[in-house]
Amino acid sequence: MNRKILLIDDEIAFLDGIKQMLQLRNIEISTANSWQTALSILKLDKYDIVITDILMPAIDGIEVIEYLQTHFTDIKIIAISGGGRISARDYLNIASGFKLHGILEKPFSIDELIDMINF
Repeated sequence: MNRKILLIDDEIAFLDGIKQMLQLRNIEISTANSWQTALSILKLDKYDIVITDILMPAIDGIEVIEYLQTHFTDIKIIAISGGGRISARDYLNIASGFKLHGILEKPFSIDELIDMINF
């Protein structure tokens, strides 16, 4: 079953790479490099899964998760992180306090991501 996915991350090269790899596997994915763009996309169409980076400049992924769980209750959420001032695992441990579909530490394989979205 194909699901509509939105990937939110501030790293353009990461967004492009994941999008290309998933599209090669016929998985429908949209990308946003900011929360403002992501919110505009979410208002235009229905998505099954949102994959969000935890550490972003304007808004952190925890705020994104809180907003999604309040306003888009049917969307499954996957948190991803490559770390920052603290380790990626620490950021993801914070995120795991929320009801998430999954968490992935960067770098992850495309197969790990596909396994997580093909629930």
